[in-house]
Amino acid sequence: MLVLTVLQGPDKGRRFELPDHEPQMIGRSSESLPISDQTISRRHAELTPDSGRWFIRDLKSANGTFVNGTRVTARDRRKLNVGDQVRIGSTLLLFGEDARRRNDLRMADGNEIEVNIEHTVASNDDSMIMASPEPSQAAQFQLKVIYELTELIGSVADIPTLLERVMDVTFEYFKADRGFIMLCDNPDAEPKAVVVRHRLPPRRKQPDGKTEPIDVSKTIVRYVMHNAKGVLSSNAMSDSRFSRGDSVQAYGIRSAMCVPIKFKDRLYGVIHLDSKIANYTYTEDQLLLLTAIGVQTGLALARAQLYAQRLKDERLAAVGQTVASLSHSIKNIIQGLRGGAEVVELGMRKDNRTVLSNGWEIVSRNLERINELVMNMLAYSKQRQPELEMINLVNLLEEIRQLMQKHFDAKHVALLTDYAPDMPPVPADPGGIHQAVLNLLNNALDAVEPQSGAVTLGCNYNPRLQMAHIKVSDNGHGMSKATLKRLYQPFHSTKGQGGTGLGLVVTKKVMAEHGGRVDVQSTPGQGTIFVLTLPVRSVTTPSLADTMDSVPAISDDSAAGER
Repeated sequence: MLVLTVLQGPDKGRRFELPDHEPQMIGRSSESLPISDQTISRRHAELTPDSGRWFIRDLKSANGTFVNGTRVTARDRRKLNVGDQVRIGSTLLLFGEDARRRNDLRMADGNEIEVNIEHTVASNDDSMIMASPEPSQAAQFQLKVIYELTELIGSVADIPTLLERVMDVTFEYFKADRGFIMLCDNPDAEPKAVVVRHRLPPRRKQPDGKTEPIDVSKTIVRYVMHNAKGVLSSNAMSDSRFSRGDSVQAYGIRSAMCVPIKFKDRLYGVIHLDSKIANYTYTEDQLLLLTAIGVQTGLALARAQLYAQRLKDERLAAVGQTVASLSHSIKNIIQGLRGGAEVVELGMRKDNRTVLSNGWEIVSRNLERINELVMNMLAYSKQRQPELEMINLVNLLEEIRQLMQKHFDAKHVALLTDYAPDMPPVPADPGGIHQAVLNLLNNALDAVEPQSGAVTLGCNYNPRLQMAHIKVSDNGHGMSKATLKRLYQPFHSTKGQGGTGLGLVVTKKVMAEHGGRVDVQSTPGQGTIFVLTLPVRSVTTPSLADTMDSVPAISDDSAAGER
């Protein structure tokens, strides 16, 4: 099967398998080959199969498509050969064949493969350290392999990726022709193949078109699993065919090693490597090294499982906290709705339109609160990439101002604007920015006093830094240092029953998705200034965790800090 492998870019390391007969589109909006690189178009390029060959053409993308450094136009299509490099935006893709095979393993039944166990090595904690007193070349190789495996333990948490990398290391060092890794849920269960590797793709085909699977002796696997020992074996010693003088090479007799993947008392599975005796014969020293690799792999699996369990526990704790906080917020809103409904009912009984109007105002206000809660929950919980468009920021802010004007008028608070006249179009997700600014305006309205309160909505552009700034300032009661420290803590609100504690969290998340930031400056008794900074040039979107660590200082360009 042919694959595209990402060599450079935000998706480095991803692999996309190409089906035999279906065209594939590359782009940010593609379902078949999605790339998160913000420098490429939503529909960037198309791959088309034709008589067993693949062709690529550009879809009039903004930054173009290049094959081996040569640009591909929208009018023609370029044939791809194995090894070709395709560049789109800041992403580099490699077009090649998939040398990896999964789950094509067959345990021999009936006519069991005959084997002779020549050496065994116990798998225990001592196996993690290879004794190599002499400074030989073999010892250097052993130290290199152990070092690479140790590095894997600390850098790879994803179990399938970890096992593929383990096979990469062992397959090359031991010059194996074939290899596989099998895992089991418990020592009594039948192990299943999770990684299978061939040095050369098998030539034989089955009736369904798939490659012939590897035959492996159950005797070896069962012995290793039940005894927790590494095994060095050959099926040449006890093979009755040698009594007739037949050639070892003619029958492809193999030298094989199989070791347990084990850490402490937990047995995870086995690593098996074999090679034709004509090509390579394994030694007892190599069995010792592979046994050490099995223990290192067991340690890595134990670490990955502990990490997954901890992550699961943290998620469950977060879900419990979220449910409790939501229940409290929803209960308060329902109480408001129930109180408003009682006032409406009273007005209807007395046929008093004033009482009826007051009751409906309470109901309407709580309906807005529950709508705000639901929208913020969706924005907070959903992982998404922003749909960037070149937008007129002034027009978007003016739409938000008109939407909020009635709320400011009802509280008798002035809503002022301060738009820079030279604002260029900026790349942004209109829906995300709309929600972020709306949350800031709602907070500012709640922070100021009726009659004397004033809120200013503005924007400007810094051509030197290529940054656009959206500014929301108020003359309200401001915030203390203690409040600033908990500003982005989910469900933390200083409004009592009137807030959900998600508005600023969602605002910060939206800005992180845009590669921007939120800055805040607040003085108790004097007011608060929020500044949303949007990059106008193409940037790599940071992870949300990178934006939640600290409260940055106010710069001269942004004129604000974080709330």
